[in-house]
Amino acid sequence: MSATINADAHVVEANKIFSRVLVGVDVTPESRDALRQAALLKAPGGTITCLAAWNPAVPVVTPTTVMPSREADDREARSVAEETVRSAQAFIPSAESMVVHGSAGHALIDSAAHERSTLIAVGSHGQRRAEGILLGSTATLLLHDAPCSVLLARETAHLTPRRVVVGVDGSPESAAAYSVARYLAGRFDADVTVVVAEGKKLIDLAAISQIVGDGFHIVPDEPVHALTAASAGADLLVLGSRGLHGLKSLGSVSERVAHRAPCSTLIVRGAMES
Repeated sequence: MSATINADAHVVEANKIFSRVLVGVDVTPESRDALRQAALLKAPGGTITCLAAWNPAVPVVTPTTVMPSREADDREARSVAEETVRSAQAFIPSAESMVVHGSAGHALIDSAAHERSTLIAVGSHGQRRAEGILLGSTATLLLHDAPCSVLLARETAHLTPRRVVVGVDGSPESAAAYSVARYLAGRFDADVTVVVAEGKKLIDLAAISQIVGDGFHIVPDEPVHALTAASAGADLLVLGSRGLHGLKSLGSVSERVAHRAPCSTLIVRGAMES
């Protein structure tokens, strides 16, 4: 389905998601992908801030090793973080920058809450979901606890999104995701594919039709598999989130799909205002 931008309240609200963008940057190529995509998605007139966190790893000490200088480690870690944000600003001259002591995930969450960010963007380092839960990966922590929408960026062949896939189940959260997908399609002249996963639960076709009209595909599979499969060949997958936290979020469809999808995934947090 080819979508065009509509001047209604939902599309106006969708634009707000890209107004104050916070990007977690480090020295990896995945971080550069996140920065490039965040800069592209940032709303006209919006702001983008690059955050680098420094937190030296605790050294492993044996009877035959000499304890390294903590001050030297701190200086080196901070220096790397400062150079990282300088490189990011060279890539995006209009970006603001922050260098924070602490873990990247918690620093991004705290800064997003303080700065009232509307979107956090980070690169996907390919860590499996189970490992992310056990080790506390930045992406997993953000998908669980970020106070705003989250972009988990993966490498893409296109400079702008050409094919956007959005999951809709009739909920207000999926309506918000659809509004964002529609907004992006109009802005970048992209195609939108709406996926409705039937799975084992009854779906409310009337609610779905109220959101998207008749332009959707019903896939007879459970949502995680259906959405992951549909995202193959897409540039961006857009999903709504109910904003679950802690143990409740471990069963979240959006969180599981975000870890498995082969393309960048945008988790839209919160429903649009009517």
